Amino acid sequence: MARMPTMFVKGDMFATPEIKAFAHGVNCAGRMEAGIAVAFKKRWPAMFEAYAKKCEEGTLQPGDVFVWKEGDQVVFNLAIAQEETAKPKLNALVTALGKTIELAKADGIEKIAMPRLGAAKAKSGLDWTRVRKVITETAEIAPVTLMVFEQFVRQPAGE
Repeated sequence: MARMPTMFVKGDMFATPEIKAFAHGVNCAGRMEAGIAVAFKKRWPAMFEAYAKKCEEGTLQPGDVFVWKEGDQVVFNLAIAQEETAKPKLNALVTALGKTIELAKADGIEKIAMPRLGAAKAKSGLDWTRVRKVITETAEIAPVTLMVFEQFVRQPAGE
């Protein structure tokens, strides 16, 4: 099995043309009201509706991955927190990230773009240094490149 690197970059993952697979952390309460989750909700409204329904039914639990396919794009929703305001759990992130890589591998996906998972809010988020290490170690044994957008940089119009 080929090992793939983790890439830590700056930029706008939604404006990076070669990227067709995305991942982000979600809660199990069915809410996407802050941070990059809002961008996912606006970009894939039908995904949000299906995700909210799974949460309402109680079928999405920490450590699970809800996969959404739309056109040629795939979104991996990694359940890393129980409630919207709850601190994400590192073990849920590790489990969900592992599942994401297995699902991507089975689907022939070679690259997944993601924001800083679980580290959105300084006080309620996970320690980014620990998360970064988990992502890097996971990718070292994965056949999928994880492209982590550590800092959002909007591309100028027309590019």
